[in-house]
Amino acid sequence: QVQLMESGGGLVQAGGSLRLSCAASRSIFSFNFMGWYRQALGKQRELVASIASGVRNYADSVKGRFTISRDNAKNTMYLQMNSLKPEDTAVYYCNVAVLSSGSLNYWGQGTQVTVSS
Repeated sequence: QVQLMESGGGLVQAGGSLRLSCAASRSIFSFNFMGWYRQALGKQRELVASIASGVRNYADSVKGRFTISRDNAKNTMYLQMNSLKPEDTAVYYCNVAVLSSGSLNYWGQGTQVTVSS
């Protein structure tokens, strides 16, 4: 079992930056998937950035603007968001999982990001 808690969300103007953090209650090094998802009002939750088996991937909509990273010593993963757009407005969730596992899959509570134009 692992607890995840996102922080760093808030209100920012278009073109601004935010850095989201996801703090884990214990080591997340054993999880081979770490990702950031977002869910805008009325829309499905979507994967925006991930580290899967050590490889970083990004949704086309955020590529070049967002960077996912982790600090193993702090049991924390991050999402650096630059050049924010109003379309980025959503609740952002972090997730860690063992790929192909139906049980080793954990979510944070989410943090709101609102980008004004």
